Amino acid sequence: MSDTPLTSADIAAAERLVGVTYTAQERAQMLDNLEGQIAAAQARRVVDLPNASPMALRFDPRLPGFKMPTDSGVSVRAVDKPLPTDDADIAFATLPELSSWIASGALTSRRLTEIYLTRIAALNPTLFCFATITADLALSEADTMDGLTRKGQNLGPLHGIPYGLKDLFDTQDVVTGWGAEPYRDRVPDTDARIVTLLRAAGAVLLGKTTVGALAYNDIWYGGQTRNPWNPQEGASGSSAGSASATAAGLCGFSIGTETLGSITSPCQRCGTTGLRPTFGRVSRTGAMALCWSLDKVGPICRGVEDTALVLDALNGADADDLGSIAAPFAYDAQRDISGLTLGYLPEAFGDGATDVDHATLAAAKELGVKVVERSLPDLPYNALMNIVYAEAAAAFEHLTLSDLDDTLTWQDPSAWPNIFRKARFLSAVDHVQLDRLRYLVMQAVDTLFRDVDALIGPFSTGPMLVASNFTGHPCLHLRAGFERHKTRRPGSLAAGKLSAGAEGPAGETFLVPQGISIWGRLFDESTILNIGRALEHKLDQSARPPLEL
Repeated sequence: MSDTPLTSADIAAAERLVGVTYTAQERAQMLDNLEGQIAAAQARRVVDLPNASPMALRFDPRLPGFKMPTDSGVSVRAVDKPLPTDDADIAFATLPELSSWIASGALTSRRLTEIYLTRIAALNPTLFCFATITADLALSEADTMDGLTRKGQNLGPLHGIPYGLKDLFDTQDVVTGWGAEPYRDRVPDTDARIVTLLRAAGAVLLGKTTVGALAYNDIWYGGQTRNPWNPQEGASGSSAGSASATAAGLCGFSIGTETLGSITSPCQRCGTTGLRPTFGRVSRTGAMALCWSLDKVGPICRGVEDTALVLDALNGADADDLGSIAAPFAYDAQRDISGLTLGYLPEAFGDGATDVDHATLAAAKELGVKVVERSLPDLPYNALMNIVYAEAAAAFEHLTLSDLDDTLTWQDPSAWPNIFRKARFLSAVDHVQLDRLRYLVMQAVDTLFRDVDALIGPFSTGPMLVASNFTGHPCLHLRAGFERHKTRRPGSLAAGKLSAGAEGPAGETFLVPQGISIWGRLFDESTILNIGRALEHKLDQSARPPLEL
């Protein structure tokens, strides 16, 4: 604290930063004990709070009266497709196909792993989607899986299938750098919980996929992760490497995380299928914390049913994660979706909606479900973004106070260093009020889902991107078509909006995938997966790989 005593003028100047106004008498009264309040805050800052230290308060998405679904078990469509002769066709196959070929002995895990490692070696220098490649480990794990196959043992649908892991999850003796310069040499001595779960399911770790520094954007200490459909632009973030690698056929599937769009946004950009599960369903133990009340873990794949297989392996309560919630998971490929009600927000398909958006809504109306208009109350949803800024600034307070934030490559006004600094001026009282607003939003979204089974719409249109992330509802994002756009730089999360960024050289265009989001009730991923699978089949857009790859 400064040796210079506080004055009424100091308080008056500070009022503008929090949007309040006090009288001269009120300011004078504060001078009696305000310095003690500041001293208490400074005393707390002396205490080391590592990233793994959670908040005592925990978020629970369940409102009073919530009833947990009871169904469990996963059943996907049967595969009757011969193993392709071309390695590229194998690389872009779906998980049910890869699983079937490995189980039958038509394909070995080693061959599949070598296919992906070869593609990584060829394309990673262009895409910058793998931060670390664990080739020796991958081949060893693949050989172990092949040994079990020869003995007639199979660990499940992910047996022998190589995957990419977002570089936010600890991997024993393998660098986990969080995409950020201060942590680029960080080597954990234990594995994250989901790493142990995927190993138990037989999955093979190819390496760590890139993450925008501290889970924002696609810029990391090794460069900028690129979109396989047009390497001149970024892959969006923050699960940039996972979406890019999956879209480019460099892995069977990948793992992403989402606080606010970090699974759905890169899936939109790269044309992959991502499933953001209900908050609390998947353990975050051993994962970098950005926002304790918002962080979620989910799969990024090339098909809807792929995400069901991966989520089934990840699902489960974890006592070491204070946000974890025990919940069964079910998916039945044979479930009849006729009779379900699918809602949409009319404004989401108004100004700004694309031809793909309208075509997708039209296709949804032909699925045998009832499609109805719905609405959400007029609330300041984007005001909730200050919760993200506060929690993230707390998670990385030491970077701000030590000036290590200056070492991060991305230093724009909308980048973390500036957001963290501004967050110091957020009001604690406003933060409590934001939490109360969050409860109103939870009630609003819950009311919406009382008479619809799911909601469909463009992922960033209207309030649903922000609202559903703060309420914890699940979201499936899948490829719906293609549009030709001008080259753009990666988007910005400022003010709660994911902007497309600035246009590139005049006249330069490219074919870009475009997706659609389907939101569902808490812990009812099954319904959005069934609707998503039916829509995927109807649209027939998911199988096309990037032409240049």
